[in-house]
Amino acid sequence: MPMIHEPVPLGPRAYRSKLRSSGPIVALMPPGLLGVVSLLLLRGHTSLVRGIAGFLTAILAAPGLLVAGAPLRSGRSVYLGAVVGSALLWMIVGAIAARRATRIPAASWRDYWSEYIWLAAGVWLGVVLALVAVNLIFGRALF
Repeated sequence: MPMIHEPVPLGPRAYRSKLRSSGPIVALMPPGLLGVVSLLLLRGHTSLVRGIAGFLTAILAAPGLLVAGAPLRSGRSVYLGAVVGSALLWMIVGAIAARRATRIPAASWRDYWSEYIWLAAGVWLGVVLALVAVNLIFGRALF
């Protein structure tokens, strides 16, 4: 079956511009989903597995929590600042992903998500390495 190419509404330049302007906001969707999963796991948890999974999804969604000292420090302002800082980080990642995806003339959301996944994987790898480093410094077993 031959491929049918649909025209790009308003042209490729307008579509790339839309992708670039929407990219930072769309970048908040995966960490937001991870944050919701974390809240569901941590609400009323009684098992070690749910606690670890909830903590891990929380710091993957909001890497600023580690910078703020969670869970060693508490307080609404600490967590609020960490979440706002993390949202800013994810918006920057989304802007970079949108910029990189639109280097090609016929960019699509698929290109955006492929760039975003690579950048997010780098952030998540940094979070995991930071957790390992903290555990080595404190001299405790990982879990």
